Amino acid sequence: MRYTLVPRALAALLACLSMPQAAAQEFTLKVAHFLPTSSTNHAKLIAPWCEKIARESNNRLKCQIFPSMQLGGTPPQLFDQARDGVADIVWTLPGYNAGRFPIMEVFELPFMINSAESASKAAWAFYELHGVKEFDAVKPLAIHVHDTGVIHTRERQIRTLEDFRGLKLRAPTRMTNRMLAAFGATPVSMPVPALADALSKGVIDGAVIPWEVVPSVKVHEMVKYHAETDPGMPALYTAVFLFAMNKATYDKLPPELKKVIDNNSGLELSGRAGAIWDASAPAARKLALDRGNQINVIAATELTRWDRAARGLYGQWIADMNNRGLNGTQMMADARDLLARFQAKPAASAAPVSSTRKAEQKK
Repeated sequence: MRYTLVPRALAALLACLSMPQAAAQEFTLKVAHFLPTSSTNHAKLIAPWCEKIARESNNRLKCQIFPSMQLGGTPPQLFDQARDGVADIVWTLPGYNAGRFPIMEVFELPFMINSAESASKAAWAFYELHGVKEFDAVKPLAIHVHDTGVIHTRERQIRTLEDFRGLKLRAPTRMTNRMLAAFGATPVSMPVPALADALSKGVIDGAVIPWEVVPSVKVHEMVKYHAETDPGMPALYTAVFLFAMNKATYDKLPPELKKVIDNNSGLELSGRAGAIWDASAPAARKLALDRGNQINVIAATELTRWDRAARGLYGQWIADMNNRGLNGTQMMADARDLLARFQAKPAASAAPVSSTRKAEQKK
């Protein structure tokens, strides 16, 4: 009997000794994205997020960040890299995969949003309401948008709708392509990393990107003109971004580390990402001014013409949703309601909405 108890006691002792080691297991997460380390998103969103989860997990969760596609592949492949486990976490632009994620495209329609922070919160809430199946291959951590898109051109200043005619302009997403086509331009799809080469070689005449992206790819050094839109109008356009985790990576985490990830995901993180983009424009804009570039602000009266020219895109999106067996009209109403609910500014001081938009909202 004595000899039987000894192995059992030894096994129990070994199990107890191994428990602290299991509890203290560490995980290094490979985080991939397509922008350089100088980008605002890397420096102010991704890196601080990694530092925060490390701190809150007592350094049991750590990140190894791979900017500028250092894990290989191209920006449109980032979603699949997260799905397949090539990366544990990615930050990407779903719109690089044209037509693959149509539900969230509602936030990429022209003249739709007023601020990146409030629209990012609305986008997360809309994802939870309508878009879960669209991203069910990964675990979304945040969904956000960028601030007002700006038009940057090499040789022709954009002042009126007619100025778009004949121009080849880079666009990030399917909706932005359609908007530019409605304005009379020739849209050219390409991810941000390809932009500098295309501009420098004259393959394109310009691009639509937010100010934040300008310094990281030196757009201000390759164009002469920039066209902003009246700040009293909704943004010309925006793009939806996804910060997402590989499901298997998340599932293998112990409960206490899953909690750290969960506490640093969702609505709050999405809003914070949008706020970072809202605050990013002045520094980049100053670089263009210091270089002597010309910045033109398109007046609200002219933008109303642009709004009318692109109005058909709303009906196209609703029809696309209906053809997929969804209620496009209700989804559009939900997107608008969420945007209004999360609008960052108090109603009394909020930026005015165009007369065209007000008419739409009453319907």
